[in-house]
Amino acid sequence: MTRHVVASVVDIKPGEKKLVTVKGREVGVFNVGGEFFALANRCPHAGGPMCDGQISSLVAPGKVGEYKLTRKDEFVRCPWHGWEFDIRTGQSWCDPEDFKVRQFKIAVEPGEALVKGPYIAEKFDVAVEENYVVIDM
Repeated sequence: MTRHVVASVVDIKPGEKKLVTVKGREVGVFNVGGEFFALANRCPHAGGPMCDGQISSLVAPGKVGEYKLTRKDEFVRCPWHGWEFDIRTGQSWCDPEDFKVRQFKIAVEPGEALVKGPYIAEKFDVAVEENYVVIDM
């Protein structure tokens, strides 16, 4: 399994999502209250593009004629048929026994940890001479 840097934390604000492609697969990266989750960009019900869907809250009943919103921005609604999925688990809210969006492992890591990784960047000396940029190899 290989790791892929897909965004900076500041690129995806709470309540937002970002569509990325990793190894040819489209993956939605969601920020739910500062926690990040990654779901396949494919609805298991009919194959709709999940990242084109709206992020929503759960509607809970109140008094007659009233309702309240709970679990703010924790659901994504498929744009094709309106099926809702829990961003934290991928579980369908409409048919939890049979449908779940595929999840991917995701982590937030400091940039300095990524720099220290097993990757070694090749360095070149650069100098400006007159009006030319020169790279020594």
